[in-house]
Amino acid sequence: QVQLVESGGGLVQPGGSLRLSCVVSGSTFTIYATSWYRQAPGKQRELVASITSGGSTNYASSVKGRFTISRDNTKNTVYLQMNSLKPEDTALYTCYRYPNWGQGTQVTVSS
Repeated sequence: QVQLVESGGGLVQPGGSLRLSCVVSGSTFTIYATSWYRQAPGKQRELVASITSGGSTNYASSVKGRFTISRDNTKNTVYLQMNSLKPEDTALYTCYRYPNWGQGTQVTVSS
């Protein structure tokens, strides 16, 4: 059974940084694309970033230049490095790898 487990969320001040991790187990990690989504209270879930098996990346325009998605195939892990965080980045961040979702990790940006 495929499991996605996120970690790394927390409370950070505006301008700060966090690195989220998504560990994938129970499947062949290198084959599939993996994505990070986020959902803020009262808003729809949105795609933040994705990375293909070949390492190609895609970002939402709102995070481009501030966030970086990467993967470590030796650790079956996908990372989301988030810099220059803003209050509007506050959300539950969830890892997705078709057809499975993780449970999410909360990111709160506040002074």
